[in-house]
Amino acid sequence: MTRKRDGPLKFLRRDEQSKTDDGFRGYLQADAYSGYDVLFRLGGIVEVGCWAHARRKFFESKEMNLAIGLEALARIKQLYKVEDAARELSSAERLALRLERSVPLLASMKTWLDEQYAKVLPKSALGEAIGYSLSNWPALCRYTEDGDLHIDNNAVERMLKLIALGRKNWLFAGSERGGHTAAVLFTIISSAKRHDLNTWAYLCDVLWRLADLKPGELEQLLPDHWRDSRAT
Repeated sequence: MTRKRDGPLKFLRRDEQSKTDDGFRGYLQADAYSGYDVLFRLGGIVEVGCWAHARRKFFESKEMNLAIGLEALARIKQLYKVEDAARELSSAERLALRLERSVPLLASMKTWLDEQYAKVLPKSALGEAIGYSLSNWPALCRYTEDGDLHIDNNAVERMLKLIALGRKNWLFAGSERGGHTAAVLFTIISSAKRHDLNTWAYLCDVLWRLADLKPGELEQLLPDHWRDSRAT
């Protein structure tokens, strides 16, 4: 309901006061919004940064110093070229390629960013762009630790953009309960799209079968399970 940290804490079932909670544990990829910091301080959740957010800051500030701005964008482009080459690889192969090619690129970029930060005003747009990358450097490099991690969270950003555009038309969810229902439906449909399903066929089949399933059987209707069952 708000942008406060209480929302993520509740959603991920993490208790700031308890050290024995049974909430989410694992990698969590997001931008560097300060409201998420408490999640990483609690332990058990590992922050993964987003290079698309870092790149955007350099793109928006490049006119201040074209040479530094364009070189930053070129260095980030090199990282994405590695990801393009790794797209069809297995998780283990992707990790190996990142260790071979991305890690040296990141090390070189870190040295270069440190050098450039000394040349710009920290409060300038370019200084803030460099500062953002340096202050979030461990999180931005974390995708090179696991072949299943992504260099950015653009897949989520694209899905959220549809909601941001749509709410200009529908304006309201009707109630808080309606907002939760909308979130569930958006999540399911977005997942179906991510698995390249025909969303109309998927929803028709799921809604038809839903009433006859027991609670423990609902998992078979999730988009990835539904896709696999149709393939067999």
